[in-house]
Amino acid sequence: MKELIKTIAQALVDDPSQVVVNEIEGEQTSIIELKVGEKDRGKVIGKQGKTARAMRTILVAASTKQNKRVVLEIIE
Repeated sequence: MKELIKTIAQALVDDPSQVVVNEIEGEQTSIIELKVGEKDRGKVIGKQGKTARAMRTILVAASTKQNKRVVLEIIE
């Protein structure tokens, strides 16, 4: 899941070297923290949060096979 979000985020931003993804794993829930450069934050969130919502939807679909809940947090 971590690599999936990293790949998507690097494709969206102008400076892919500033994309940092951390994964905090629990028994049934994983939290994925996404940090990008200040100028690229808007690109990752998208208008009215549509891009972030789409990434969360992809995570839900991918995590269903693993019977786990995954939460995406965009860190400022």
